Amino acid sequence: MTRALRAAEPALPYGGHDQVVYLSNVSWADYERIDALRGESSVPRLTYVEGVLELMSPGTPHGSDKTKLARLFEAYLETLGIPVEGVGSWTVKNKKKKLGAEADECYVFTTEPVGPSVKAPDLVIEVVYSSGGIDKLEVWLKLGAKEVWFWQAGKLDVFVLRRDAFVSARRSALVPDLDLELLVRCMAERTQTAAIRALRAALAKLHR
Repeated sequence: MTRALRAAEPALPYGGHDQVVYLSNVSWADYERIDALRGESSVPRLTYVEGVLELMSPGTPHGSDKTKLARLFEAYLETLGIPVEGVGSWTVKNKKKKLGAEADECYVFTTEPVGPSVKAPDLVIEVVYSSGGIDKLEVWLKLGAKEVWFWQAGKLDVFVLRRDAFVSARRSALVPDLDLELLVRCMAERTQTAAIRALRAALAKLHR
């Protein structure tokens, strides 16, 4: 039988309106049943680690930030001519390791459609609006991601895979030509449309 552990506290000073609940003593079968009950919905977002299940319903600011960053990233890669497939909040599971997770956004660098042979995303984007809880970086390491970005309080933290661990980095290993500081500046724009316009204007100046 499962039981609620606690609700996550908002991350200060950024805050937000995410709703996060943790359950303990959750079997793998229970996790898969809860996943199936959602049907086609991506809410609540689930993270499962060895019997602990996090259920997170992102608030509007969370959703807006993750979409803005995803649009900027995709527009930038289009300009660079780098093929990538976005797979959204893809549910990645490993029954043997008793792990399951869903990123805010994730990507596979490929020129082909993403098929069942692909077991994990190359790049994961996570937006953070609550503190504590499950260590998502460790989860994605064990699930096989190659790079993880965390967006929190106006800052972008990038972790790249070095041997068997994630390490903090100033540049993306998957897209080394991408200017992360430019992405952060564009994220400060009030709307997603304004952010994309600012990015395209900045990149146009670089290519004159």
